[in-house]
Amino acid sequence: MKNLFKILIALFVGVLVVSCEKDEDRAVITETTAAKVSADKNAVVLDELKGSETAITFAWTKTGFNIPVVPAQQIEFALKGTGFKNSTTFNFDKDAVSGGITHSALNTLMFNIGAVSNTVNDIEARLKTLVGTAAFYSNVIDLKITPFTPNPDIIYPKINVPGAYAGAAGYASWTPGNSANLFSPEKDDKYRGFILMSDVTGDNGKYKFTINQDWPGNKGDDGTNTGKLAADGADIKATAIGTYYLKVDWVANTYSSMLANFGVIGDATPTGWSSDTDFVYSPATKTYVINSIMLSNTGVFKFRANDDWVLKFQPKKDDEALVSGKAVQSYFNTENTVDGDPGYKVSEAGNYKIELDLHNSAYYKLTVTKL
Repeated sequence: MKNLFKILIALFVGVLVVSCEKDEDRAVITETTAAKVSADKNAVVLDELKGSETAITFAWTKTGFNIPVVPAQQIEFALKGTGFKNSTTFNFDKDAVSGGITHSALNTLMFNIGAVSNTVNDIEARLKTLVGTAAFYSNVIDLKITPFTPNPDIIYPKINVPGAYAGAAGYASWTPGNSANLFSPEKDDKYRGFILMSDVTGDNGKYKFTINQDWPGNKGDDGTNTGKLAADGADIKATAIGTYYLKVDWVANTYSSMLANFGVIGDATPTGWSSDTDFVYSPATKTYVINSIMLSNTGVFKFRANDDWVLKFQPKKDDEALVSGKAVQSYFNTENTVDGDPGYKVSEAGNYKIELDLHNSAYYKLTVTKL
């Protein structure tokens, strides 16, 4: 009993010592001099063609502390007025007192905080100095930054869909580095996208999933044909020709496929709401095309799959007037990105070419060009 009492006393004293040490550590590190940051310009128009060039350079005096520390230094960005709640950071060396950020890197930072492309955004920036988990901040400077629309093929994670089908779709058969891709718009290991099966006889309709554009780590069917994946699993086989909408959960090892053959329909088209004009896939451009169709300027049109209303490509929220030759982002209703049931329209009646680019599920692209 005495031994047990001694052990309990020792544990209690140990806890007090640890607690005191932690309190003392927190009290020891104090800021003696606040950092001050400045930039060589207060307005930046980012340019994709200058991606590797420096867009802006920051200079700063470092935060002073009462004891020697090894800090981490970052420039922190946020939309003005948000209190840095949805911020992003760019790292600099611990000994640096200045540094530049390229057009490409700064554009990615702007994308991460929700800045609007091709628009002047009011941005706040500050130097963030980290000592362990403690953060110390400089003054805040105001910037006006105009980002460009980032290349979705670079920004979003992707997996590859190599297979025998790929050659006829404009890629290389069974080549992970030259195949259709499924992208993860939410960056959550859940991928989706479209592939075309123009022939499913013999081995022609077969495919698998790979990552990093190579075969190591590939996944196929687990052998049950129930939508379950397995490492180095069996080839997956399409049963009918057409466009397939694929979804893959890379972590849960599941997949699904659905036929989705699209056409245009609406009271702006020659056949109105009664029938569709189907798209034709172009292997040369890897897009879906209607080379010539008359469109009126008094109605609207949208794109649906399988002559049904379950799967549709539409504007995000309101009816959208298209400008000839100017690409716009289109939205897929089954991905919960569409609000309501909006349609497209043109301002001038005439003969048009319609091109639907579905190669990247993070940015479906629609172009309508007057002929």
